[in-house]
Amino acid sequence: QVQLVESGGGSVQAGESLRLSCTIGRGTYCSSGMSWFRQVLGKEREFVSSISIGQSTRYADSVKGRFIISQDNSARMVYLQMTSLKPEDTGMYYCRTDPCRGSSQVYWGQGTQVTVSS
Repeated sequence: QVQLVESGGGSVQAGESLRLSCTIGRGTYCSSGMSWFRQVLGKEREFVSSISIGQSTRYADSVKGRFIISQDNSARMVYLQMTSLKPEDTGMYYCRTDPCRGSSQVYWGQGTQVTVSS
């Protein structure tokens, strides 16, 4: 198992930036990469961005060109740099391990709240 802890959320105005961090605890787990998801109360959790072990990145169309995901393996950290924030980016942001091939095992953090005001 592994513990994930998100941080860096907060309340900002539209157009401002935030950097989210995900600290990956020490533990035994299999992962093909890391992802960020977000959820608004009453709605389903949605994919935001991912980074593979090979450093390939993917982004939801809604955040392309504004968000950048990165990973510091030596520090066991994953980051989500968010710029030009919009009110629709508001939500609870979660990091998650991505499953290895043949496995459905994933681990989630507790989330960090991002609120963007217009």
